[in-house]
Amino acid sequence: MTLISTDHRHRVTHTYFLAFVAIGMSGGLLGPALPHLAEMTGSSMSQIALLFTARALGNMLGAVSSGLLVDRLPGHRVLIAMLVPLAAGLAAVPLSQALMPLVALVFLLGFCEMSVNAGANTLLLWTHGTRSAPWISALHFCFGLGNMLVPMVLVAALSLTGLFHGAFWLVAALALALCVPLARLSSPRQDTVNRAEREPPPPGDAWRLALFLLLFSLYVGTEITFAGWITAYASLSGESPGDAALLVTLFWMTLSAGRLAAIPLLRRFTPWRMLRLCLGLGVLSGVSLQFGWLPLPLIALLFGLACSAIFPTLFGLSNQLMVMSGRTTGLIFLAASSGAMAVPSLAGPLLEGLGTGSFPLLLCALMGLMALGMVTLRARVARTSGAGHGDQASATP
Repeated sequence: MTLISTDHRHRVTHTYFLAFVAIGMSGGLLGPALPHLAEMTGSSMSQIALLFTARALGNMLGAVSSGLLVDRLPGHRVLIAMLVPLAAGLAAVPLSQALMPLVALVFLLGFCEMSVNAGANTLLLWTHGTRSAPWISALHFCFGLGNMLVPMVLVAALSLTGLFHGAFWLVAALALALCVPLARLSSPRQDTVNRAEREPPPPGDAWRLALFLLLFSLYVGTEITFAGWITAYASLSGESPGDAALLVTLFWMTLSAGRLAAIPLLRRFTPWRMLRLCLGLGVLSGVSLQFGWLPLPLIALLFGLACSAIFPTLFGLSNQLMVMSGRTTGLIFLAASSGAMAVPSLAGPLLEGLGTGSFPLLLCALMGLMALGMVTLRARVARTSGAGHGDQASATP
């Protein structure tokens, strides 16, 4: 069994935090830069939308590939191998004058971003073991921080130079700089943390894995559905364009703040209790939206808070209840990417065919399905693990 010092563990963790700021900034650049990219390539809005499809396909392929690589190679070498082409792709985007080369570059960015995402999540689990849940929450806060910072970087670049190029090059430099500490630090391995902390979970429980994959797919789909459609819903409900556009900002703000607040909470509460609180708040927000109990800005804030801790809590819980190899993490992120593509596609036809009342019902249904999945998962854990192991899985990390 390999043991690592506390100091090394902290340095590795902080490096992963910076990597998540970098991929958060990289992922967050596409939206604000879209009009500039369309103008640069002479593309219409419908044509430039190909970039989102390219990124999603890159995400799905990257989720699977990085999981397999992290299982077979030193994890930091895998991250470096993804950060270098990520930096190169970011540097090349402002120089691509045609649409198809730009689509290829964005596919590469999506592949590398998700590879770093899945790889760093796996390595952080291997670094902290069953006590990883607060660290996972902090890691995903850093991703949100990168999302929030990058529009300001883009505005600063435009103000200083009149061009958007500098924002891409700055993020590329950050990604490239992270290769230095990663090359100097030894990679965590799956046996880094002592497995004596817990009994091994039952082998070959495909149903347990399937339930986790379903929950991750539903959650990410719910998050993207709300963020992608709340503005359209508000506009159709009679809100002004400015007020409608503000709602998604409020949602992301509390989602990021909630992940920061979840760090100490996950040290005190069981993951099951955290998930119950989040899902209950999500259902309450959806019901309030349906019946007009609360103003839209407050609902956006509450729904962001409801979503904030679900992903990191689920991810930490999966590490308690399964052996989290790189392949398993890759499957989780593949399920998340699939949910992000499939679930939001339901909202448009529902709004068009059934009106605005269908949107809050969709949100409530998604939260309800997650609650049902969580109940089924807990019953499966109790049935397949035995009382002792089930109690341990429910303990505060």
